[in-house]
Amino acid sequence: MMAAIKVFVAGHRGMVGSAIVRQLEQQPTVTVLTATRDELNLLDLDAVEAWFVANAVDQVYLAAAKVGGIHANNEYPAEFIYENLMIEANIINAAHKAGVNKLLFLGSSCIYPKMAEQPMKETALLTGTLEPTNEPYAIAKIAGIKLCESYNRQYGRDYRSVMPTNLYGPNDNFHPENSHVVPALLRRFHEAKLADAPEVTAWGSGKPMREFLHVDDMAAASVFVMNLNGDTYQQHTQPMLSHINVGTGVDCTIRELTETVALVVGYKGEIIWDTTKPDGTPRKLMDVSRLKLLGWAYAIELEAGLTQTYEWFLQNQQSFRS
Repeated sequence: MMAAIKVFVAGHRGMVGSAIVRQLEQQPTVTVLTATRDELNLLDLDAVEAWFVANAVDQVYLAAAKVGGIHANNEYPAEFIYENLMIEANIINAAHKAGVNKLLFLGSSCIYPKMAEQPMKETALLTGTLEPTNEPYAIAKIAGIKLCESYNRQYGRDYRSVMPTNLYGPNDNFHPENSHVVPALLRRFHEAKLADAPEVTAWGSGKPMREFLHVDDMAAASVFVMNLNGDTYQQHTQPMLSHINVGTGVDCTIRELTETVALVVGYKGEIIWDTTKPDGTPRKLMDVSRLKLLGWAYAIELEAGLTQTYEWFLQNQQSFRS
Protein backbone atom coordinates (compact mmCIF):
# COMPACT_ATOMS: atom_id res chain seq x y z
CA MET A 1 0.00 0.00 0.00
CA MET A 2 1.34 3.43 -0.94
CA ALA A 3 2.05 5.87 1.88
CA ALA A 4 -0.18 8.91 2.19
CA ILE A 5 1.35 12.17 0.96
CA LYS A 6 0.47 15.84 1.35
CA VAL A 7 0.48 17.74 -1.93
CA PHE A 8 0.33 21.54 -2.18
CA VAL A 9 -1.28 22.89 -5.35
CA ALA A 10 -0.31 26.56 -5.63
CA GLY A 11 -2.84 28.38 -7.77
CA HIS A 12 -5.66 25.90 -7.14
CA ARG A 13 -8.38 28.32 -8.25
CA GLY A 14 -6.87 28.85 -11.69
CA MET A 15 -7.63 26.77 -14.75
CA VAL A 16 -4.59 24.49 -14.50
CA GLY A 17 -4.43 24.34 -10.71
CA SER A 18 -8.10 23.38 -10.37
CA ALA A 19 -7.66 20.65 -12.99
CA ILE A 20 -4.67 19.25 -11.10
CA VAL A 21 -6.73 19.26 -7.90
CA ARG A 22 -9.46 17.27 -9.68
CA GLN A 23 -6.84 14.74 -10.80
CA LEU A 24 -5.24 14.41 -7.37
CA GLU A 25 -8.54 14.05 -5.54
CA GLN A 26 -9.07 10.79 -7.41
CA GLN A 27 -6.04 9.32 -5.61
CA PRO A 28 -6.93 7.97 -2.14
CA THR A 29 -3.36 8.27 -0.82
CA VAL A 30 -3.13 12.02 -1.59
CA THR A 31 -4.18 14.83 0.73
CA VAL A 32 -4.50 18.01 -1.35
CA LEU A 33 -3.43 21.25 0.36
CA THR A 34 -4.56 24.61 -1.02
CA ALA A 35 -4.47 28.24 0.09
CA THR A 36 -6.50 31.17 -1.18
CA ARG A 37 -4.96 34.61 -1.70
CA ASP A 38 -6.50 35.73 1.59
CA GLU A 39 -4.93 32.75 3.37
CA LEU A 40 -1.49 33.03 1.77
CA ASN A 41 0.04 35.90 -0.20
CA LEU A 42 2.49 34.20 -2.56
CA LEU A 43 4.30 37.51 -3.07
CA ASP A 44 5.26 37.53 0.65
CA LEU A 45 8.34 35.33 1.17
CA ASP A 46 8.05 35.24 4.98
CA ALA A 47 4.42 34.17 4.77
CA VAL A 48 5.21 31.46 2.19
CA GLU A 49 8.09 30.09 4.27
CA ALA A 50 5.94 29.99 7.42
CA TRP A 51 3.15 28.21 5.52
CA PHE A 52 5.51 25.48 4.29
CA VAL A 53 6.89 24.90 7.79
CA ALA A 54 3.38 24.68 9.26
CA ASN A 55 2.01 22.23 6.68
CA ALA A 56 4.73 19.57 6.24
CA VAL A 57 4.33 19.36 2.47
CA ASP A 58 5.62 16.34 0.48
CA GLN A 59 5.07 17.59 -3.10
CA VAL A 60 4.33 20.92 -4.79
CA TYR A 61 2.58 21.70 -8.06
CA LEU A 62 3.51 25.29 -8.89
CA ALA A 63 0.57 26.37 -11.05
CA ALA A 64 0.17 29.84 -9.56
CA ALA A 65 0.88 32.64 -12.04
CA LYS A 66 -0.33 35.93 -13.42
CA VAL A 67 -1.61 35.07 -16.90
CA GLY A 68 -3.38 36.77 -19.81
CA GLY A 69 -3.55 37.16 -23.57
CA ILE A 70 -1.78 39.54 -25.99
CA HIS A 71 -3.72 42.59 -24.77
CA ALA A 72 -3.01 41.96 -21.09
CA ASN A 73 0.69 41.25 -21.70
CA ASN A 74 1.03 44.47 -23.71
CA GLU A 75 -0.79 46.60 -21.13
CA TYR A 76 0.73 45.25 -17.90
CA PRO A 77 4.32 44.07 -18.60
CA ALA A 78 5.67 45.17 -15.21
CA GLU A 79 3.06 43.19 -13.28
CA PHE A 80 3.57 40.14 -15.48
CA ILE A 81 7.32 39.91 -14.93
CA TYR A 82 7.40 41.01 -11.29
CA GLU A 83 4.55 38.91 -9.93
CA ASN A 84 5.55 35.75 -11.78
CA LEU A 85 9.18 36.06 -10.73
CA MET A 86 8.23 36.60 -7.10
CA ILE A 87 5.67 33.79 -6.94
CA GLU A 88 7.99 31.14 -8.36
CA ALA A 89 11.07 32.30 -6.43
CA ASN A 90 9.20 32.39 -3.13
CA ILE A 91 7.60 28.97 -3.54
CA ILE A 92 10.68 27.17 -4.88
CA ASN A 93 12.99 28.61 -2.23
CA ALA A 94 10.50 28.03 0.59
CA ALA A 95 9.91 24.44 -0.56
CA HIS A 96 13.65 23.81 -0.54
CA LYS A 97 14.16 25.34 2.90
CA ALA A 98 11.30 23.22 4.26
CA GLY A 99 12.88 20.04 2.91
CA VAL A 100 10.39 19.41 0.09
CA ASN A 101 12.20 17.24 -2.43
CA LYS A 102 9.58 17.01 -5.22
CA LEU A 103 8.16 20.00 -7.09
CA LEU A 104 6.65 20.49 -10.53
CA PHE A 105 6.87 23.93 -12.11
CA LEU A 106 4.37 24.77 -14.86
CA GLY A 107 5.78 27.04 -17.53
CA SER A 108 4.56 28.05 -20.98
CA SER A 109 5.39 27.48 -24.64
CA CYS A 110 6.17 31.21 -24.94
CA ILE A 111 9.62 30.46 -23.47
CA TYR A 112 10.76 29.53 -26.96
CA PRO A 113 12.08 32.02 -29.55
CA LYS A 114 9.55 33.69 -31.82
CA MET A 115 11.11 32.13 -34.91
CA ALA A 116 11.99 28.78 -33.36
CA GLU A 117 12.10 25.83 -35.73
CA GLN A 118 8.78 24.00 -35.77
CA PRO A 119 7.82 21.85 -34.00
CA MET A 120 9.63 23.39 -31.03
CA LYS A 121 12.01 21.09 -29.21
CA GLU A 122 13.08 21.58 -25.61
CA THR A 123 16.59 22.36 -26.95
CA ALA A 124 15.27 25.56 -28.59
CA LEU A 125 15.29 27.34 -25.21
CA LEU A 126 17.51 30.46 -25.19
CA THR A 127 18.50 30.10 -28.85
CA GLY A 128 16.80 33.25 -30.20
CA THR A 129 14.68 36.37 -29.63
CA LEU A 130 11.36 35.98 -27.82
CA GLU A 131 7.96 37.17 -29.08
CA PRO A 132 7.88 40.86 -27.97
CA THR A 133 4.20 40.87 -26.96
CA ASN A 134 4.78 38.48 -24.05
CA GLU A 135 8.52 38.73 -23.44
CA PRO A 136 8.26 39.75 -19.73
CA TYR A 137 6.03 36.76 -18.96
CA ALA A 138 8.28 34.43 -20.97
CA ILE A 139 11.42 35.61 -19.16
CA ALA A 140 9.76 34.97 -15.81
CA LYS A 141 8.88 31.44 -16.91
CA ILE A 142 12.43 30.81 -18.16
CA ALA A 143 13.66 31.96 -14.74
CA GLY A 144 11.38 29.37 -13.13
CA ILE A 145 12.94 26.58 -15.18
CA LYS A 146 16.41 27.78 -14.24
CA LEU A 147 15.46 28.03 -10.57
CA CYS A 148 14.42 24.38 -10.61
CA GLU A 149 17.59 23.35 -12.46
CA SER A 150 19.76 25.33 -10.04
CA TYR A 151 18.24 23.83 -6.88
CA ASN A 152 18.60 20.38 -8.45
CA ARG A 153 22.26 20.99 -9.33
CA GLN A 154 23.29 22.62 -6.05
CA TYR A 155 21.10 20.78 -3.54
CA GLY A 156 20.12 17.53 -5.27
CA ARG A 157 16.42 18.36 -5.34
CA ASP A 158 13.98 16.72 -7.75
CA TYR A 159 12.30 19.83 -9.14
CA ARG A 160 10.83 19.25 -12.59
CA SER A 161 9.30 21.59 -15.19
CA VAL A 162 6.59 21.06 -17.80
CA MET A 163 5.95 23.47 -20.66
CA PRO A 164 2.33 23.34 -21.84
CA THR A 165 1.11 24.50 -25.20
CA ASN A 166 -1.97 26.78 -25.37
CA LEU A 167 -4.48 25.53 -22.79
CA TYR A 168 -8.26 25.85 -22.55
CA GLY A 169 -11.07 24.37 -20.52
CA PRO A 170 -13.12 24.78 -17.31
CA ASN A 171 -12.16 27.71 -15.03
CA ASP A 172 -10.52 29.63 -17.86
CA ASN A 173 -10.55 33.43 -17.78
CA PHE A 174 -13.44 34.68 -19.95
CA HIS A 175 -12.73 38.38 -19.45
CA PRO A 176 -13.67 40.27 -22.67
CA GLU A 177 -10.21 41.93 -22.96
CA ASN A 178 -7.70 40.05 -20.80
CA SER A 179 -8.40 36.46 -21.86
CA HIS A 180 -6.65 34.00 -24.17
CA VAL A 181 -7.96 33.20 -27.64
CA VAL A 182 -10.27 30.23 -26.90
CA PRO A 183 -12.29 31.77 -24.03
CA ALA A 184 -12.33 35.13 -25.82
CA LEU A 185 -13.82 33.53 -28.93
CA LEU A 186 -16.32 31.42 -27.00
CA ARG A 187 -17.62 34.45 -25.15
CA ARG A 188 -17.66 36.68 -28.24
CA PHE A 189 -19.59 34.19 -30.36
CA HIS A 190 -21.96 33.40 -27.50
CA GLU A 191 -22.80 37.07 -27.01
CA ALA A 192 -23.12 37.57 -30.77
CA LYS A 193 -25.53 34.64 -30.95
CA LEU A 194 -27.66 36.06 -28.13
CA ALA A 195 -27.70 39.49 -29.81
CA ASP A 196 -28.41 37.96 -33.23
CA ALA A 197 -25.42 39.98 -34.51
CA PRO A 198 -24.86 39.69 -38.29
CA GLU A 199 -21.07 39.57 -37.93
CA VAL A 200 -18.24 39.00 -35.46
CA THR A 201 -14.79 40.62 -35.75
CA ALA A 202 -11.74 38.45 -35.07
CA TRP A 203 -8.21 39.77 -34.50
CA GLY A 204 -5.48 39.44 -37.11
CA SER A 205 -5.37 37.53 -40.36
CA GLY A 206 -6.35 34.12 -39.04
CA LYS A 207 -3.23 32.60 -40.62
CA PRO A 208 -1.05 31.88 -37.56
CA MET A 209 -0.88 28.23 -36.52
CA ARG A 210 -1.64 27.25 -32.95
CA GLU A 211 -1.84 24.07 -30.89
CA PHE A 212 -4.47 23.65 -28.17
CA LEU A 213 -4.56 21.22 -25.23
CA HIS A 214 -7.53 20.66 -22.92
CA VAL A 215 -6.61 21.49 -19.33
CA ASP A 216 -7.71 18.07 -18.07
CA ASP A 217 -5.10 16.53 -20.37
CA MET A 218 -2.54 19.01 -19.01
CA ALA A 219 -3.39 18.02 -15.44
CA ALA A 220 -3.07 14.33 -16.29
CA ALA A 221 0.33 14.96 -17.90
CA SER A 222 1.48 16.98 -14.88
CA VAL A 223 0.64 14.20 -12.42
CA PHE A 224 2.24 11.68 -14.78
CA VAL A 225 5.52 13.62 -14.98
CA MET A 226 5.60 14.33 -11.24
CA ASN A 227 5.28 10.63 -10.42
CA LEU A 228 7.73 9.28 -12.99
CA ASN A 229 10.54 7.20 -11.57
CA GLY A 230 13.60 9.43 -11.19
CA ASP A 231 15.83 7.28 -13.38
CA THR A 232 13.18 7.13 -16.12
CA TYR A 233 12.70 10.90 -16.03
CA GLN A 234 16.42 11.61 -16.19
CA GLN A 235 16.87 9.30 -19.18
CA HIS A 236 14.73 11.72 -21.22
CA THR A 237 16.12 14.99 -19.81
CA GLN A 238 19.52 16.51 -19.14
CA PRO A 239 20.84 18.25 -16.01
CA MET A 240 20.64 21.67 -17.64
CA LEU A 241 17.66 20.88 -19.87
CA SER A 242 15.17 19.50 -17.40
CA HIS A 243 11.88 20.75 -18.82
CA ILE A 244 9.45 18.65 -20.86
CA ASN A 245 6.98 19.90 -23.47
CA VAL A 246 3.30 19.02 -23.02
CA GLY A 247 0.92 19.27 -25.97
CA THR A 248 -0.90 17.38 -28.66
CA GLY A 249 1.68 17.66 -31.43
CA VAL A 250 -1.18 18.81 -33.70
CA ASP A 251 -1.99 22.42 -34.69
CA CYS A 252 -4.53 24.39 -36.70
CA THR A 253 -4.87 27.94 -38.04
CA ILE A 254 -6.57 30.59 -35.92
CA ARG A 255 -9.13 30.80 -38.72
CA GLU A 256 -9.90 27.07 -38.35
CA LEU A 257 -10.14 27.46 -34.59
CA THR A 258 -12.47 30.45 -34.93
CA GLU A 259 -14.76 28.63 -37.34
CA THR A 260 -14.86 25.59 -35.03
CA VAL A 261 -15.79 27.78 -32.05
CA ALA A 262 -18.57 29.40 -34.09
CA LEU A 263 -19.83 25.92 -34.98
CA VAL A 264 -19.73 24.73 -31.35
CA VAL A 265 -21.55 27.85 -30.11
CA GLY A 266 -24.07 27.74 -32.94
CA TYR A 267 -23.32 31.21 -34.32
CA LYS A 268 -24.59 31.59 -37.91
CA GLY A 269 -23.32 35.08 -38.85
CA GLU A 270 -20.27 36.26 -40.76
CA ILE A 271 -16.69 36.36 -39.40
CA ILE A 272 -14.72 39.54 -40.26
CA TRP A 273 -10.92 39.55 -39.89
CA ASP A 274 -9.35 42.78 -38.54
CA THR A 275 -5.87 42.67 -40.06
CA THR A 276 -4.84 45.87 -38.24
CA LYS A 277 -4.56 43.79 -35.05
CA PRO A 278 -1.36 41.82 -34.27
CA ASP A 279 -1.08 38.16 -35.19
CA GLY A 280 1.64 37.26 -32.72
CA THR A 281 3.99 34.36 -33.41
CA PRO A 282 3.47 32.80 -36.89
CA ARG A 283 3.41 29.23 -35.59
CA LYS A 284 3.66 27.54 -32.21
CA LEU A 285 3.72 23.75 -32.30
CA MET A 286 5.35 21.71 -29.56
CA ASP A 287 7.60 18.75 -30.20
CA VAL A 288 6.12 16.28 -27.71
CA SER A 289 8.30 13.30 -28.65
CA ARG A 290 9.98 13.26 -25.23
CA LEU A 291 6.67 12.95 -23.41
CA LYS A 292 5.48 10.26 -25.81
CA LEU A 293 8.66 8.27 -25.18
CA LEU A 294 7.92 8.51 -21.47
CA GLY A 295 4.49 6.97 -22.11
CA TRP A 296 1.93 9.81 -22.15
CA ALA A 297 -0.29 11.19 -24.94
CA TYR A 298 -3.33 13.51 -25.00
CA ALA A 299 -6.89 12.13 -25.05
CA ILE A 300 -9.30 15.04 -25.72
CA GLU A 301 -9.74 16.16 -29.35
CA LEU A 302 -10.22 19.90 -30.02
CA GLU A 303 -13.89 20.00 -31.08
CA ALA A 304 -14.95 17.73 -28.21
CA GLY A 305 -12.92 19.83 -25.77
CA LEU A 306 -14.39 23.09 -27.08
CA THR A 307 -17.91 21.65 -26.77
CA GLN A 308 -17.29 20.63 -23.16
CA THR A 309 -15.74 24.03 -22.38
CA TYR A 310 -18.72 25.87 -23.87
CA GLU A 311 -21.08 23.76 -21.75
CA TRP A 312 -19.05 24.72 -18.68
CA PHE A 313 -19.20 28.38 -19.76
CA LEU A 314 -23.00 28.23 -20.01
CA GLN A 315 -23.30 26.69 -16.55
CA ASN A 316 -20.91 29.13 -14.86
CA GLN A 317 -21.18 32.45 -16.69
CA GLN A 318 -22.95 34.17 -13.80
CA SER A 319 -19.95 33.65 -11.52
CA PHE A 320 -17.25 35.08 -13.80
CA ARG A 321 -15.02 37.76 -12.30
CA SER A 322 -15.41 40.10 -15.26
